[in-house]
Amino acid sequence: LMKHFYSSSVSEDLGCRRGEFSRKHYGSVELLISSDADGAIQRAGRFRVENGSSGENTDCTPGTWHRTDVHLENPEYHTRWYFKYFLGKVHQNYVGTDAEKNPFFLSVVLSDQNNQRIPQYHSILWRKTGTQKICLPYSPTKTLSVKSILSAMNLDKFEKSPREIFHPEIQKDLLVLEEQEGSVNFKFGVLYAKDGQLTDDEMFSNEIGSESFQRFLHLLGDTITLKGWTGYRGGLDTKNDTTGTCSIYTVFQGHEIMFHVSTMLPYSRENKQQVERKRHIGNDIVTIVFQEGEESSPAFKPSMIRSHFTHIFALVRYNKQNDSYRLKIFSEESVPLFGPPLPSPPVFTNHQEFRDFVLVKLINGEKATLETPTFSQKRQRTLDMLIRSLYQDLMPDLHKVNNMLNRRSFSDVLPESPKSTRKKEEARQAEFVRLGQALKLKTTVKGDATVNLATTSFCKKEPWESQSFCSNFPHEVVCADSWGQSLLVSTDAGILLIDDGQPSVQVFDKTLQIKQMHVLETLDLLIARTDKGKDSRLLVFRLSAVQKDVETKQMIRSKYDCKENKLERTKGCHLYAINTHHGSELRIVVAIRNKLLLVTKKYNPHNSLTSSSLLSSSESPVEEFQYIREICLSDPPVVMTLVDGPTGDSDNMICVAYRHQFDLVNESTGESYRLHHVETNKVNFVAAIDVYEDGEAGLLLCYNYVCQYRKVYPFNGGCPLIQPSAYDFHFSWNQVPYAVVCAFPYILAFTTDSIEIRLVVNGNLVHTAVVPELQLVASRSDIYFKATAAVSGSSDSSSKEMSSRSSPQTPTAYEMPECPLSSLEGEVPCKNLYKIPLSNLVGRSIERPLKSPLAPKVITTTTSSGIASLPVTHSLSLSRMEIKEIASRTRKELLGLLDESIPKTESAQKQKKVPRRQSDPKQGAVRSTSSDRIISSSFESYSEGHHLSTSSDPNTLANREQSSPSSYPFQLISLYDEDIIDLK
Repeated sequence: LMKHFYSSSVSEDLGCRRGEFSRKHYGSVELLISSDADGAIQRAGRFRVENGSSGENTDCTPGTWHRTDVHLENPEYHTRWYFKYFLGKVHQNYVGTDAEKNPFFLSVVLSDQNNQRIPQYHSILWRKTGTQKICLPYSPTKTLSVKSILSAMNLDKFEKSPREIFHPEIQKDLLVLEEQEGSVNFKFGVLYAKDGQLTDDEMFSNEIGSESFQRFLHLLGDTITLKGWTGYRGGLDTKNDTTGTCSIYTVFQGHEIMFHVSTMLPYSRENKQQVERKRHIGNDIVTIVFQEGEESSPAFKPSMIRSHFTHIFALVRYNKQNDSYRLKIFSEESVPLFGPPLPSPPVFTNHQEFRDFVLVKLINGEKATLETPTFSQKRQRTLDMLIRSLYQDLMPDLHKVNNMLNRRSFSDVLPESPKSTRKKEEARQAEFVRLGQALKLKTTVKGDATVNLATTSFCKKEPWESQSFCSNFPHEVVCADSWGQSLLVSTDAGILLIDDGQPSVQVFDKTLQIKQMHVLETLDLLIARTDKGKDSRLLVFRLSAVQKDVETKQMIRSKYDCKENKLERTKGCHLYAINTHHGSELRIVVAIRNKLLLVTKKYNPHNSLTSSSLLSSSESPVEEFQYIREICLSDPPVVMTLVDGPTGDSDNMICVAYRHQFDLVNESTGESYRLHHVETNKVNFVAAIDVYEDGEAGLLLCYNYVCQYRKVYPFNGGCPLIQPSAYDFHFSWNQVPYAVVCAFPYILAFTTDSIEIRLVVNGNLVHTAVVPELQLVASRSDIYFKATAAVSGSSDSSSKEMSSRSSPQTPTAYEMPECPLSSLEGEVPCKNLYKIPLSNLVGRSIERPLKSPLAPKVITTTTSSGIASLPVTHSLSLSRMEIKEIASRTRKELLGLLDESIPKTESAQKQKKVPRRQSDPKQGAVRSTSSDRIISSSFESYSEGHHLSTSSDPNTLANREQSSPSSYPFQLISLYDEDIIDLK
């Protein structure tokens, strides 16, 4: 048991590693040169080449990139707010000019169009620099003014105050403004290249494609006849066949896609340059190049294509031997990073997975290209021209109108109209809604809006889906931290230890009020900040001593039993922080008003077991901590984060936030350096998260709606290099968060009623989940949150996985929400605890998680063969990689066990020929041989009563649906083939 608690925790290891990321997964920039037959250089260009990080370490360890989650970035059903929330609804539109005399438009609507029916204000600010969207919570007792909305968008000074626009036709103009964000439909080029073709003239001159190319086209979409085609045409002629008779078309996650296929466009024998084909494919932002030939043959380079418009090339090769596709992506250097990153190696044997991956990658790539200077400057000029033109058209009418309605410029967004004008206002609103609904229908029929179509056939479980952890939790949560598979929670009733499916255990009574805590399993420590004001202290406990009290149930500690656990000189502390990577040294910075106290604890892994085993002599670890120095600041810090230096010797930093700034403080010298100044009147500091890109420190600075990434370079002459970098970027949340959690590749913002999920590398939105009365509980390893749910509602993620049939990232009317259901009419709402496993977000581990402190004590008995029996825990969720690792390890152990238990002659016969598991293609079922059953039965005690959930592999899910769509009592593991056998 002691060995169990002092061993390295996988969850804690993941918690340390979740802030480590690398842009190398998204390719590296290379200078690509194209030459003619004589070797003379024709063209050259700098492109970012994505090849699946094949040059890096390819071992199946959690730190390497072997799996990737496929998401549409900035999906339209999350970003096209005006079409989704405003059109066809009663809403307000305002016009005004800022301090620089630039016109702007503001649209506000009170909507409850989300899966929880929670009313929220959606606001869009239209300016020449682009659109800004924010979501504000609704309060029936607190009025919301236009001025407060604009202030939240950092617009406080006006040349002309905003005035409301009453014309229903304004909806059409605002819809045109929103369409400037980019088309919801896409046209991609498809170029066929034979083996050995190295110029674009040769590639465009191919009249027909090979059989493998035709299969690839059939995989991409359907062949449609252009003449009379009424859907999205992508610039092709649908009347006179001047651009060919047929083309390839598909609908993917609500987006219509037309492919400009080189062999289907008109061919001219007289024109060697094939201008008609180049006119279409050369003007596509994204082009797929299907190249025949072996890997050793000369490879395609983007510099072979003479086009100033195409920014992204997707090179596809087909391997007949293993029926697989290999993918390589070339992106022009100015294109921002976009996902999903290619797997390593970038080879796809599942054709449906390959199709989905390619389409998502190309759609994300075209969206990213629109952010390059070439396109963004044109879009900004167009948007500025449209806004100014609309403003000039509206101003004469606004001056003519002089009635009571214009007095609500700075009044409530949705006020009661004066009695004298109520009938007139009701008639205006009815006409307003009628015109909006007609516009919405017309836009949908025309194909300029995303349609909720499920075009993929398999069910996908998203990594952020939550699991029910504790139902009907009655207490108010102050803070918490995970301990193994359990949760240590500070509540109004004391400190409780909670595990899924087990009754909570009281650890400390309510006299001890813990405001902040850290459970460090590898160091056998519990660190806690207790009480408040002058009486607050920092306490340190041995986890093993707390564990002993829980197991023996001897006593429930109170505040008065913790006198020996107080760290000296910490009285009056209001905040503390620890370093993320504390394997060799634990550093704690304690804030006492404007004073920082640096405390360290040296950790020797070789002596930890020996020194900690003598609990009776040194039950309190206070003596192991050493006071280092004291640092004075100008103001008390609101946010504090420790940043590890590259060497750890005099280059560790402390990031502090106070007043209107983020500063970096040198731990060794106490010198401070300005990192970032916030240019707003009101600042709400949220977090400063230390992240490490390829070992180099960076900080995600979160305040108000903004999240800004700043890279912190190593020290140069005693001070950090804090200067603008090409790696720095920033993005805005749609709602002000109160907590931000980084779990690469994702960053999650928690608000009072939603979780907004974006990508760390570019800040692009991938999902927004509305959660009623949301409270983040713990996030250092697994993410736990508390939310309101109906008593009868179930949020079991496994049941959702089996029932949901919607396309990935495509919400449908019948889709079950991944978050707790809101209370139904007549039911009393309760609060539940939910869990998002960090391994699902960051990556999967082949090690088993730590046993819960609440689980029955594990007694590891050694058999005659020296193999310890497997511990049985309450629940276990394993990925396919974990199952394979366990199966491989157990197979070796059991084969050794069989060798010792079977007589030598019989053992020799067993080893001579081991029958393999057979599969019957006609029946689609799995038959296990007798040897499989022998070894599987040895594993039966381990798997009995446990559900071994796997990753959402499409083939596995398809087999499950065919065999048993309703119930799956348990699964066994074939230890020879290391595959999963589903048994009814």
